[in-house]
This record gives sequence, C-alpha cells and structure tokens, in this order.
Amino acid sequence: MEIIKFFVDTPTAFIIALSIAGLMVGSFLNVVIYRYPTMLYREWCLLAKEILLEKGFQVSGAPNDKRLRDLKYGIVTPRSKCPHCNHLIRAWENIPVISYIVQKGRCSQCSKKISLRYPFIEIITGVAFTYIAFRFGVSWQTLIYLCVTALLIIQTFIDIDHKILPDPLNYFLLWLGLVSASLNLTIDLHESIYGALGGYLSLWIFYWIFKLITGKEGMGHGDFKLLAALGAFVGYKQLLMVIIMSAGVGAILGITMMLLKFSDRDTQIPFGPYLAIAGWITIFWGNDIIKNYFSAMGVQ
Repeated sequence: MEIIKFFVDTPTAFIIALSIAGLMVGSFLNVVIYRYPTMLYREWCLLAKEILLEKGFQVSGAPNDKRLRDLKYGIVTPRSKCPHCNHLIRAWENIPVISYIVQKGRCSQCSKKISLRYPFIEIITGVAFTYIAFRFGVSWQTLIYLCVTALLIIQTFIDIDHKILPDPLNYFLLWLGLVSASLNLTIDLHESIYGALGGYLSLWIFYWIFKLITGKEGMGHGDFKLLAALGAFVGYKQLLMVIIMSAGVGAILGITMMLLKFSDRDTQIPFGPYLAIAGWITIFWGNDIIKNYFSAMGVQ
C-alpha cells in the first residue's frame, strides 16, 4: 500500500501521524472508561434478574440509573453530553486537548468545570503512541503495543473509578500476548506461557495466604488476570520486576495516604493501576533496567 510505503520512507511523518492519532484515541478511551463499566453493570443486572426469576424469586423495580435501563446505551451511542446540563457535545468541542484549552476547562453551556482527567488521558495516550512509533516504526510490533497501551490505560482508570478490572479486557490482552509470542513478534513463546502462568499463580497464592491469615481479601481476582496478561508480554524472567515495582509504589502511596489522613487501613486501594504502569515500563525498558542494575552491582 502506498500509505505504508510513504510512512516507511518518511519515519518522521509516521511519528507525527501516530502522535495525532494517539490524542484522538485518548479521546475515545475517555468514552470507553466512562461507559463500559455501565454496560457491564447493566449486563450483570439483567443476568442476576434472569437467574432470580429462574429460581422462583419475585423481582420488581428497576435500576435508578436510567443508563442501566437503556439497552441502546453503548460506546458509540448516545452522543456525549455534559453530565451537569445534558448539553450535547458538538464536534468542535470534542477536539483533543485543544477544545479543553479553548473552553478553559468548562462546559460551553453551563460553565461547569470539566475534569482535567480528560485532556490528561489524551496527552498520555498521545505521548505513549509517539514513543512506540519512534521506537518500532512501521511494524507489527507497533500495532501490538498500541493495543497494549490503550488496554492498560482503560483498565487503569476503570479500576480507579470502580475497583474492577473487566475480564473481557484482561482476556483480550492475555491472548494478544500469547498469539504475538507464537508469531515471534514479541518474546519467546515458552517465556510468554510461563510468564502468564506465573503471573496468575503468584498473586493467587498471595491472595489465599493473606486471606487465611487475616480473613480478608487483599485484592480482587482481576489483578491475577491482569498480571497473567502482562506476564504473556514480559515473560517469567521479568515478572518479579513487575511485582516488585507495583507493590513498592502501592505500598509507598498507601502509607503516604494514611499519614496524610486520606485513608485508613480498611480503605480499598486499587492495585490494577500499579500493575499496569509497572507492566508497561517493564515491557519497554525491562531489559535495560536489569542490565543497569547488574552493572551498578558490579556484575557483568
């Protein structure tokens, strides 16, 4: 294809194109992060209702949130609108980052503040896409890691908002890692398989040990599956790095929040974001981190 040949011959143009695409994808990810959990809750409500009816229970009433009652509510429809005044977002109000700056972070209709998180997600997606384009150029690896990045961003913010890591996203990420390894596009297939197994079992074992000792659940099952998916990309050799980095950052943040009185020991802190960030860093810089660490230790 001519467009692919053009990007191969002009890598700068490819990087710029993916930078812009990253901002646009970031805008779309904002929609997914906001709407997908509602779609899941609606599906679970319908399933629970069906099970209760099958068991002979009487089910009355409907969910208070009208989005849960609207079967047409999805990723694409209805159009995005201001959560305060229901003003429909027009095309020129939905330009990544630029619209936020022009509107000074406020709704054009009711002047209510728009969360800074929206342009933040657009920017980090754009930056990540730019780096991937610069590092891998026009290749299958670029496409794979763009998907990985988008999925990890979605999982991170859904976990922050709802403390869930949706299985469909974890499974897609897991299979993407295993299939990519089988095609020799990422890491060795055996490392990928054992990385996935090690990722799941390591947190599963920790979960049960913690539960037997304290009687409490230290983390959700989605964390097992996310680490399994990350293990499929980093392999079993770098799995420990992901665990140490995510646990270290999580512990530091948790202690800091308790010292600042933002939380207590019973406050649930989602672990998914730490896993996602540590996993993304390890995918791209894991080998360099290990090499520099051993070099600093004087080990050749």
